[in-house]
Amino acid sequence: MEEYRETTFDAAAPVRVNKMGVQSEGRLLLGMGAPLALSMLIQALYNIVDSIFVSYLGESALTAVSLSYPIFMLMISVAVGTGVGINSLISRRLGAKRHDDAERAAGNGLLLMLLSMVVFVLFGIFGARPFIGAYTAEPETLAYGASYLSIITTYSIGLFLQIFCERIMQSQGKNLYAMLIQICGAVFNIIFDPILIFGLLGFPRLGIAGAAIATVGGQILAMLISFIVIFSKKNDVRLRVKNFILSAPVVRDIYAVGVPTIVLQAIGTVMTLLLNGILIAYTETAVAVFGVYFRVQSIAIMPLLGMTNAGMSIIAFNYGAQNRKRIMRTWKISLVAGIVMMALMTAVFLLLPDQILGLFNATPEMLRIGRAALTIIPSCLVLSSVSINCSVMFQAIGKGSYSMYLSLARQLVILIPAAWLLSRAFGEVTAVWWAFPIAEVFTIAVALWMFGYVYSRRIRMLPPEPPATV
Repeated sequence: MEEYRETTFDAAAPVRVNKMGVQSEGRLLLGMGAPLALSMLIQALYNIVDSIFVSYLGESALTAVSLSYPIFMLMISVAVGTGVGINSLISRRLGAKRHDDAERAAGNGLLLMLLSMVVFVLFGIFGARPFIGAYTAEPETLAYGASYLSIITTYSIGLFLQIFCERIMQSQGKNLYAMLIQICGAVFNIIFDPILIFGLLGFPRLGIAGAAIATVGGQILAMLISFIVIFSKKNDVRLRVKNFILSAPVVRDIYAVGVPTIVLQAIGTVMTLLLNGILIAYTETAVAVFGVYFRVQSIAIMPLLGMTNAGMSIIAFNYGAQNRKRIMRTWKISLVAGIVMMALMTAVFLLLPDQILGLFNATPEMLRIGRAALTIIPSCLVLSSVSINCSVMFQAIGKGSYSMYLSLARQLVILIPAAWLLSRAFGEVTAVWWAFPIAEVFTIAVALWMFGYVYSRRIRMLPPEPPATV
């Protein structure tokens, strides 16, 4: 078995100066985080634009997209989780000046992405219709859901490989490229959504299938541009054929962070599936409302995740370089920025619930249910930003399992039981929304306790300055 060291510095390796080890933390986080936050905000537009246009096909179509959404998020969970493991490992290897190991991680990461994609392709072919049928027997909703879900899973190659390329660029601090690539994919999706859904400009009217085709088309376009950038620009990490052989130590190190991150994000999928089961007992409209909230919330959460992912790359690099001061400065700046972002988004939800729902062609019943959801659930967004920043620290230093435990506590251990008990106790859908702030109060207490433990055991032991120039 090959030797695969975690912290040894290769003195013979060429010296590569990386801005993540020398530039001021605030400027670095802004420079890396702003493009990445914008790119992830654009990514959030995929589902929002789909839902807005689909809502004009009827509430059944919007409900169908909402029922499909957990599987779409599961795909993103697997792709992003694997990408986080790749990103974290490459950043740590570059920080430790082990360039060959960083490239080996990139090559193995590409193979892992392709294998993950195959699983969802098979699901799209054989499992899409049975999945939607498990929630509803209403013919129109079933037909819409099966069509949409089968397309976005069967043609998911663009999603997986686009995210892979983005993570390669992010691990080197080159987030501007990721932003521009996301813009290209989003523009394609936004332009072709109405064209394919409603049959404009001579195109056939494809309905909900058109929304799915526009989405995967944008992803595939972004993937193609990503590979052009990867192979044509000067990069610290190159994709080389010799590294396209799975190495057990490399795969283990990728998934040491990646699997907990996948589980962490997939927990949200499980939560959505279970909550949809609770809500649909009242009415399909409640499922549509929750789907709308989840998409609009992503406008806030995706930029936050973009910024914190940039912070994760910086923290991981400096953890590899053993620089405690830069680790903590980066984390504190990210924490404050996250609190401000979530406070602003909370204000938008509280002040404009009717206007937000109106974007989705809301019926009177949808407005009635949605007003409560869009004022109760967002009350915990500021608290969630703190726990998200704690999770990022755990992932950056290779303790992704802590993030998994935190998400498990929030979304399954507390949220779902609380939602079920509230629905039984009060017998109305409005009571279910209060499970979110209840779960978040518990989660932030656990997150801060975990952070204190990790800081005392892992971070405080590092020297305040690196042992060698980075």
